[in-house]
Amino acid sequence: MIYYKTKEEIELIRISSLLVAKTLAEVAKHIQPGVSTKFLDKIAEDFIISNNAVPGFKGYNGFPATLCISLNENVVHGIPGKYELKDGDIVSVDCGAIKNGFYGDSAYTFTVGEVKPEILALLKATKESLYKGIEFAVSGNRIGDIGFGIQNYVETRGYSVVRDLVGHGVGRNLHEKPEVPNYGRRGSGLKLQEGLVIAIEPMINLGKKEVVQENDGWTIRTIDNLPSAHFEHTIAIGKDKADILSSFEYIEEVLKNKN
Repeated sequence: MIYYKTKEEIELIRISSLLVAKTLAEVAKHIQPGVSTKFLDKIAEDFIISNNAVPGFKGYNGFPATLCISLNENVVHGIPGKYELKDGDIVSVDCGAIKNGFYGDSAYTFTVGEVKPEILALLKATKESLYKGIEFAVSGNRIGDIGFGIQNYVETRGYSVVRDLVGHGVGRNLHEKPEVPNYGRRGSGLKLQEGLVIAIEPMINLGKKEVVQENDGWTIRTIDNLPSAHFEHTIAIGKDKADILSSFEYIEEVLKNKN
């Protein structure tokens, strides 16, 4: 069952999504060598609660934290813990929040200190591929067009697209229909129409596309232990262009001021 949203509901999802964006910006202020991932999780949880909202991930299917924090070769669903960030790490931070009964969902991959040029290039291509996918998220196109936009962009640059994990609808539930793969054929899949709200979230690997699940039952990592990057926006399908409900602006303002 696909739930199409009213304009009013889309505005409520925007409020939740912008809270997630501001939460990620708070986390960004503290990303540096020596900081534990558990500390970052606490920052996010406190910030969400102080804004009269509820962490969207904590307790979801038993997940124990507010943030998914995935380092280097870990793709997604990493559990915050004692690990302290090191110079050269990359760290995907995925966050969800519930406010007014609706979820927001967004992710950003950060760098810690000096990161190798080839890994910086992976991050840049992954983020750009997100916007390539969003370009196709207009009424009359199909789900496959979004995946094609992402896949075509990264594979021509020598990267691979994770197949086992996909984007999804967002609304009163964190994961709604339809699934939104980051690969696909043009003109295939569900026809997009206004009122559909989805999270588009390319997970792009430096090496092979295959992934495995770690023994903790959550963390997904690349099979070859090479780095993976992850960026995510919650968007509403538009008539002429997609409406991006989340934002990277707050994050990037913090990062600019740190440099």
